[in-house]
Amino acid sequence: MKISVLKIVLAILFIGSNISLSAQDFYSELFENYDSYKEESIKIRRFTHDKIVPLIEDLKGDSFFEVNKVGASIKGKSLNLISFGEGKTDVFLWSQMHGDESTATMAIFDIINFFKSEDFQQEKKVMLSELRIHFLPMLNPDGAELFTRRNALGVDINRDAVRLQSPESKTLKRVRDSLDADFGFNLHDQSTYYNASRTPKPATISYLAPAYNYEKDVNEVRGNAMKLIGYMNEILQEYAPGQVGRYNDDFEPRAFGDNIQKWGTSTVLIESGGYPNDPEKQFIRKLNFVTILSAVRAIATKEYEKTSKDKYFNIPENDRKLFDLKLVGVQYELLGDVYTVDLGIDSREVSAHTESGYFYKAGVSDMGDLSTYYGYKEFDASAYQVVEAKIYPKTLKTIGQIHEKGISSFLKDGYAYVKVENLPQDKDAMKIPLHVISGEISTKVNLYVGANPTFFLKKNGALEYLVINGNLVNLNNPEQDFGNALIYKPR
Repeated sequence: MKISVLKIVLAILFIGSNISLSAQDFYSELFENYDSYKEESIKIRRFTHDKIVPLIEDLKGDSFFEVNKVGASIKGKSLNLISFGEGKTDVFLWSQMHGDESTATMAIFDIINFFKSEDFQQEKKVMLSELRIHFLPMLNPDGAELFTRRNALGVDINRDAVRLQSPESKTLKRVRDSLDADFGFNLHDQSTYYNASRTPKPATISYLAPAYNYEKDVNEVRGNAMKLIGYMNEILQEYAPGQVGRYNDDFEPRAFGDNIQKWGTSTVLIESGGYPNDPEKQFIRKLNFVTILSAVRAIATKEYEKTSKDKYFNIPENDRKLFDLKLVGVQYELLGDVYTVDLGIDSREVSAHTESGYFYKAGVSDMGDLSTYYGYKEFDASAYQVVEAKIYPKTLKTIGQIHEKGISSFLKDGYAYVKVENLPQDKDAMKIPLHVISGEISTKVNLYVGANPTFFLKKNGALEYLVINGNLVNLNNPEQDFGNALIYKPR
């Protein structure tokens, strides 16, 4: 019944339009019209299996899609395969084998919405008549529940392709073997601190055609993955120029990508990294949507075959030399002597009961000569004097009194710590460039790897900047939405 209905749908699509867009017009229109397909029920990176189950259940009532439960996680959460199209070429996409890598899962449901829409009829006719497309979203729902990499057993599913110790791993292997897919997309997230080699630009997307042996040989299967990546990279350069990396291709015999390549499926690894001012990776989600759909179309039309494998090797390698904040030439006094050091400060997510599910806690990741490193934000501090922040001498009743008095009135006099009797519980309420504390603490500036220092930067006798919880705050605009300070609760 499903196939016959799909044939009718394809016939309607064919009648609806005989004019196909060029590849560039196709992905340009996808980019411009993305909001029409974005799945609005998922707006932040931290979401659980419960969020996608209704979306999958809705598809069961649509004869266009075939939905099958193909397995379950250790804790019994369903693993579902969503399939559509009637072509002879199978394309298999799986996401979130690491529970805290959810960007592509969001994009998968955006892509499903694209296929549910009435747009791009001729392009869909080509894709659906040539391809059978399969999605397996959120392979590790137990890890997603805690937003952690590993599954409930503590196993990294992407290192379990040989032993198959986990039910999630067994499911992925069984599905791959049953489909014997021609193309596979292994969808991940990588650290936001990766950069394109020897550039200050983040590796917003990184690609890899995994090696299938230690010699890193290139056969037709791997070569097709390389060609497809070269094709996708040219599209991505339109929207994130210079922000694409190539992942290290050392053979990992336990990994699924490497083995699926070896088993005969041309496998493309996509790693979603960082993009400035995109903490929830919504722009990167959009890039996944556009490039994956464009790649699917290129497989259907075989357009990727025209791309030279050299274009894959021309993509700069991934490097890891990015900080959230890089301060150059900090003048730091230690035991009576003044030293010049660079500081690389990163802001790490800490899980919390907030709307976003986390707050930031910063720390010095490296210090010394960081001239070969870069920052999402960089500042030359060599002309500034480091000044210790002070504690405001009066204890306030509530945080509301801070706002009544005005943030600037504290900072202009060098106060970055304010004592408050009734501390707020919601970390998101602390998006102010001040530490709210309940008692006395040391304000001494102590720089070391792991420290989260707070200090002012002074120039020509005037305080101009504050460094607090990994943020550089311009005192001329201190109430900017800069992140959050820390609430200290001294023992």
